[in-house]
Amino acid sequence: MVRLTVDLIAKNSNLKPRKEETLAQCLKKITHINFSDRNIDSIDDLSLCKNLSVLYLYDNRISQVTNLNYTTNLTHLYLQNNCISCIENLSSLKKLEKLYLGGNYIAVIEGLEGLEELRELHVESQRLPLGEKLLFDPRTLRSLAKSLSTLNISNNNIDDIKDLEMLENLSHLIAVDNQLMHVKDLEFLLKKLMKLWKMDLNGNPVCLKPKYRDKLILMSKSLEFLDGKEIKDLERQFLMNWKASKDAKKMSKKRRSRSEDASSSYISNFETIHHIVPVYYPQVGKPKVVFFSDVQRYRVHGNVSSKCSQEDKTTITEDIGNLSLKESESLLTKNDIHELHLLQNPKVKENLSEKKE
Repeated sequence: MVRLTVDLIAKNSNLKPRKEETLAQCLKKITHINFSDRNIDSIDDLSLCKNLSVLYLYDNRISQVTNLNYTTNLTHLYLQNNCISCIENLSSLKKLEKLYLGGNYIAVIEGLEGLEELRELHVESQRLPLGEKLLFDPRTLRSLAKSLSTLNISNNNIDDIKDLEMLENLSHLIAVDNQLMHVKDLEFLLKKLMKLWKMDLNGNPVCLKPKYRDKLILMSKSLEFLDGKEIKDLERQFLMNWKASKDAKKMSKKRRSRSEDASSSYISNFETIHHIVPVYYPQVGKPKVVFFSDVQRYRVHGNVSSKCSQEDKTTITEDIGNLSLKESESLLTKNDIHELHLLQNPKVKENLSEKKE
């Protein structure tokens, strides 16, 4: 059991107190403390180290973050590879810029409200139970929205990062070796993160999707590095031209399809909506009522000359609604007859005479 105390710090520091200088005055000068890999399991009161700005405590056995309330000038805190399961007691570190918590037992990113200067957060490779994944408290994400520029969440079994859309100033995202599956989720995130210029996703299933890299490059104009590989201007321009050409072809095909559908619909309606019209055939001597779409297919039965057969193709196409044959004949007037030779038909003459009277 090793506890980090001011006495231990003074003993292991290369400080040489001046004559008549107290321990407190000596500790006040300290700006950097490195006690990494010293088997430390707890932190004592470090309030005497008022000007401490960088504290290295990685590779120890610390299970709880305590007694840092008065180290208000701390800007860098290294606590990776300890036994920490909960992020706590850091709200007073108003000047903290970089926080390293990788390799612990943290299940939820929380407790960082108030750290308005935090620019980098490293929480990679948490030692979580099998099947569990690292989660994000929305309150913490909202509090870091303005300040956070670098986030490392690698190797945490994460399958969804859409919640990170709140981090509007994020410029570097490291999320390698997770379980990200869907390109669309990444496209959604890139639409929101307008300042993201570097993203590392190697080791995720999504990287194996067809045209994964092409789609992400097209989605983000700010992205300059993807999975460790620089995005050249020539590469982006080529993809943009290719997409524009593809979209133009798709639009043309859609318009052509709509035009064909409209034409097909018109023809279909023309053929399926049957209008009943009277058709007169002088040789037969009896009016026939046929559907309009069937007129061209109608054939007169009986002995008819070729001349008459040709005349039979001419029909009266005046639409008089869904009237019965009898009603059709009674409503027929001389003005409805467009073929003069039809007036020779006895039946037609009879109908016209009756209407005249």
